[in-house]
Amino acid sequence: MASLEEPEKFEGHMSNAASNAVSKLEVKSAEPPQSVAPSNVPDPLDAVPWLPCILSLELPVVRFTIGDLLSLTKGSIVETACHQTSDVPLRVNKLLMGWTEFEAVGDRLAVRITDQA
Repeated sequence: MASLEEPEKFEGHMSNAASNAVSKLEVKSAEPPQSVAPSNVPDPLDAVPWLPCILSLELPVVRFTIGDLLSLTKGSIVETACHQTSDVPLRVNKLLMGWTEFEAVGDRLAVRITDQA
């Protein structure tokens, strides 16, 4: 290493290192930019099919009050704002995913997806 008594030797060492760094930067900047994402990359959601989510159907009920809620008992019927043929919104984790209609499958109530959002 150069001593303080030999400034020209020290300056020569620093300028040589600086020019090497600049030449390395110039080489790296000459490389072509890479594409953002290759088209053959798999969808990340394919790796987590087991991840739980909340699926919900929304039935709007008009003129429903706290009093109505408190008077609900077993066998109560609540009238909805939907017609029998109306599509019902389908949400996954509160995000609208599509529209459905109710259908009876055996002794169970099911929904058929009629449209995607």
